[in-house]
Amino acid sequence: MIVIPEEEIQFTFSHSSGPGGQNVNKTNTKVTISWNVQESSVLSEDEKEKIIEVFNKIELQVTNQETRSQQENRKRAIKKLHEMVEAALKEDPERIPTKPTYASKVKRVVVKKHRSVIKKYRRKPRLDHDDD
Repeated sequence: MIVIPEEEIQFTFSHSSGPGGQNVNKTNTKVTISWNVQESSVLSEDEKEKIIEVFNKIELQVTNQETRSQQENRKRAIKKLHEMVEAALKEDPERIPTKPTYASKVKRVVVKKHRSVIKKYRRKPRLDHDDD
């Protein structure tokens, strides 16, 4: 598991639109965190490239405003960032190629022959043909 040092994360706080009634107009509980993938010291170059390829971004941003607590929103945003990075670095299992079934081969041929007949009847009649 990769742990991103908090020194690499920039925190921004703003007014939340979440729960809290009148209090949301006075307190900055919404948290937006930014993390520059290329400048990270905890990732190898390959890991950085993979994350950038998955998200198509050099800087990842996560926002959280679920609770009334700035600290709780901060924790949740960091957790979400960690989950995103873990998901991006997860290796996909290698696909095992399969062979088409007998039924699918037969169905393919039947559909091709049916299509051939449809197209055959669309053609202009030829006088010199010998049963196609």
